[in-house]
Amino acid sequence: MLQQLDLRGRSMTTAQLRALLPRAAVDVAAAADVVQPLCEDVRRRGETAVKQITARLDGVELTSLRVPVERLHTALDELSPGVRAALAECIARVHRVHAEQRRTDVTTQVVPGGTVSERWLPVGRVGLYVPGGLGAYPSSVVMNVVPAQLAGVTSLAVATPPQREFGGGPHPSILAACALLRVEEVYQVGGAQAVAMFAYGAGECEPVDLVTGPGNVYVTAAKRLLRGVVGIDAEAGTTEIAVLADDSADPRHVAADLISQAEHDPHAASVLVTTSVELLAALGEELAVQVPQAKHAERIEAALTGPQSGAVLVADLDQGLAVVDAYAAEHLEIQTRNAKEVAHRVRNAGAIFVGPHSPVSLGDYCAGSNHVLPTGGCARHSSGLSVQTFLRGVHVVEYDEAALREAAPYILALSDAEDLPAHGSAITIRL
Repeated sequence: MLQQLDLRGRSMTTAQLRALLPRAAVDVAAAADVVQPLCEDVRRRGETAVKQITARLDGVELTSLRVPVERLHTALDELSPGVRAALAECIARVHRVHAEQRRTDVTTQVVPGGTVSERWLPVGRVGLYVPGGLGAYPSSVVMNVVPAQLAGVTSLAVATPPQREFGGGPHPSILAACALLRVEEVYQVGGAQAVAMFAYGAGECEPVDLVTGPGNVYVTAAKRLLRGVVGIDAEAGTTEIAVLADDSADPRHVAADLISQAEHDPHAASVLVTTSVELLAALGEELAVQVPQAKHAERIEAALTGPQSGAVLVADLDQGLAVVDAYAAEHLEIQTRNAKEVAHRVRNAGAIFVGPHSPVSLGDYCAGSNHVLPTGGCARHSSGLSVQTFLRGVHVVEYDEAALREAAPYILALSDAEDLPAHGSAITIRL
């Protein structure tokens, strides 16, 4: 079912590996051409544009962009006890992990009388995007909201697509999760128009300072297009998993984990990197059994047989590590002997799952880690969502006269070297 790539005996550069490895053919630049006029329309016409775009793309006629607060509470009251308990536990674990991330202010005495302090200040207002599409993701509400709240953000707004099957409103489980987290500003708007609404403001929705959350290629394109107008977390698009495994891995586990992410979307990427020909053969047998039994078998098969998925055979774990670092997966599982030691050698991944009892599904819901992660190789330079995403480091500089006088010769020398004499004059006029 998976296409196979044999790299044994081949010495390749990182650039060559990136070009050769299977990757979702997501053309964000092409999608940006599609969403640019939508975003510009929202900038010019605000709420009217958002409603018209939603009617055209989602088939929902909105009377109001904002979800009435009473609908949030109704959704929570009607949520099944089991799901409510699961969300509460998810919130508690995510809170426990993310509470440790809050940085403290630091003051450094550079010289006597001269200090630089670094203050960590939350952004004033954030727009949190929760995707819809082929599924409903109340867990993504948790992953967005908890770190923002812990950072001290005082103004939070959630946007999530309207669904025709729910009377033109968002999925009730998403609304319930918002209510559980005491978030009352929720908009029934999805796609690029939601990102534009957050960036420019529309109707009741005031502009935000930062937009976070995963989404499809059009959401990702809108975030890229509007970066600068508004801050973004990262380009978190269609999901992907890579598994680095040797002959100690259980093929049943590997198959189940590849399937679990393929279940999200026909364009999801599932990649195995292995040293074992025997594991590869056993995996094929397991996929032949497990895929037809899955509820979303058609979607899963499309993802696993697509060009974005595959199995890569490597000579040894050193080559395997080079491959997974070049790939920079959103989710990376290590199913090898000495998995913890191997995991510590990984440089590029959104999140790393170590050993046979730490599948990606654990991180999706209840590990305490965050599942809003960079995709498409962006893990090479970007991090997953955290409390730090919602904080800005601000330097506060305070020097007295003696400290400024001591620094003056250096400042004057450098301002002269850069031919910026007025910089030097701003010093000498004080002394």
